[in-house]
Formats: sequence, structure tokens, C-alpha cells
Amino acid sequence: MTLMGVLNVTPDSFWASSRYDLDGAVTRGLAMATEGAGVLDIGGESTRPGSSYVAVDEELRRVVPVVQGLTAAGCPIPLSIDTRKLEVMEAAHRAGARWLNDVSALVDDPRLGPFAAETGIKVVLMHRQGHPDAMQRSPHYEDVTTEVVEYLSERVEAALAWGIRPENLILDPGFGFGKTLDHTLDLFQGLDRVAALGFPLLVGFSRKSFLGTLTGAPVEDRQPGSVAAALAAGAAGVEYLRVHDVAATAQAWTVWEALTRPRSRV
Repeated sequence: MTLMGVLNVTPDSFWASSRYDLDGAVTRGLAMATEGAGVLDIGGESTRPGSSYVAVDEELRRVVPVVQGLTAAGCPIPLSIDTRKLEVMEAAHRAGARWLNDVSALVDDPRLGPFAAETGIKVVLMHRQGHPDAMQRSPHYEDVTTEVVEYLSERVEAALAWGIRPENLILDPGFGFGKTLDHTLDLFQGLDRVAALGFPLLVGFSRKSFLGTLTGAPVEDRQPGSVAAALAAGAAGVEYLRVHDVAATAQAWTVWEALTRPRSRV
């Protein structure tokens, strides 16, 4: 299992403590690499429920200096950009980023498809129902797992048609993006059906609202629930976990894996 550390350079991400300025982002990114992150996911546009699009120039101003700073500092792990805009990904790629994490699965800016194919970057395709500004108002599914699988299958076909190599695709079922608590629980139970599409899975549970619904904990106090969800996802075979609390998750996974790994008997 690989941890993707969340590195927000936004003023409005849903957890205030995850927001950084340029210097703080570079320092925190390097720290997450030492804590056990295998990828850093840099975002200059919040996609929390109720959020709106950020102008290209503003997103560039937020993201590119962080990529440049981390690259100059010799960050030892790949840099991912959480964006829906070609201009942002192009500039970040020139600065050293090699992953694209697109919550719209290449729908909002289809120009990203040919760019990803040409450059050979890794691409995360995520499911969502609706846009971030309204996605959590009244999400509805007849069968959430079936609909997520169908959507991601369609997006994979589009990606392959653009020429993106299969080995560069990762699928995210989109927990928290147009899903109630019941949808979340049902979809988690059906992750094997998403995995059956044949691509690695990325899951983001970290500090999300369903944890508060389950436990009553505010976002500031959701680390225990986030770590528990991460362990459940890892146990279910999820290859990538997008997390805020890298050190705590890495430690918990190390212990869980040691305790559950089959041991040979002499």
C-alpha cells in the first residue's frame, strides 16, 4: 500500500490545518516524504462540497511554486497535481510533477487526455456525481456500486482512446463526492467490483464528513477514524490511500501488516 500525502495550498480546504502557504507546503511535503508518503498530491483548488472553480491564473500562482520548491529541494517521491485544468498541469509538469489527480476523470477539461497520453504521466480517474458546488445536496443512486463501475469503465475507455497507457491509470471511486453515508458503506463493500476493472485503486477517506456522521467527531478530531478507514481499505486491497495524517497511518499500517501477515512455522 502506498500513501498519497495531501498537500493543500488553498485558503478554503475543508480542514483548516491542512492548508499551507508556499514555505509551509514545501516544508510539510518534505516531512511527509520522511513520514512514509510515496506520493505527494498538491492541490490549489478545493473540491470540498460547496466549493467553486478557481481561476487558472490563481491556481497556477498557488501550485507551481510549490512544485518548483519541492523539486529544487530534492523531494524523493513523485509529485501529483490535483487539478481539472490543462494549463495548471502543463506548468506543473514542466516544474517536475508526474501525476495528474483529476476529480472530474478528464471530463471538465478533455484537453488533459491527449496531454497525459503524450507525456506518459500517471492519471487518477475519479467518480463523482455532480460538481463540487452541489454534489452533496441530494445524491441519489439506484445501485451506487454498479453506477460507479459503469462510470469509471466509460472514463477508462475514453482515456485509452486518447492513448493513455493502461499501466498509467488509477481509479478512485470518489468517496465523499456525491455520496451519502449509506452510499459510502455500500460502495466500500463493493470495492472488489471496482477493482475487477483491472486497475489499481486509490481511496480518500481522510477526515471526511462520513466519519463525523458515524462518530460525531468534528474534522479536527477525526484522525482515529481516518486511520481505521485507511486500515480497512488497505485490508481490502486498495493500492493507494490519500491521507492527511501520513505518520499515523504509516505506523498503523506497519503494525497491522506485521500482526496479520502469515508466519512460517518451523
